[in-house]
Amino acid sequence: MKKNDIKELRGLSVEELTKKEEELRGELFNLQMQRGTSQLENPKRMKNVKKDVARIRTIITEINTREAVSSPSSEG
Repeated sequence: MKKNDIKELRGLSVEELTKKEEELRGELFNLQMQRGTSQLENPKRMKNVKKDVARIRTIITEINTREAVSSPSSEG
C-alpha cells in the first residue's frame, strides 16, 4: 500500500474501513486456500494483505481513541 492509499484510508469513516477490512480478510482467506492447493502464484501478496489489514485496524483504533478523548465524559 502506498502513502497516498494510506492517506485515503484515513479519510474514510469507521464503517467504510470495516467494510474494506472484511474485503481484505476475504481475499486473505482465498489466498490461504490457494496456498493450500499449491495454486498461489504470488506468496508475497499474503504478507501484503495481512499488513493492509493491520493498517486498517490501526486507523480504526486511532479514530476510536480520538473520539473517546475529544468527547467529554458524562460522569461527574
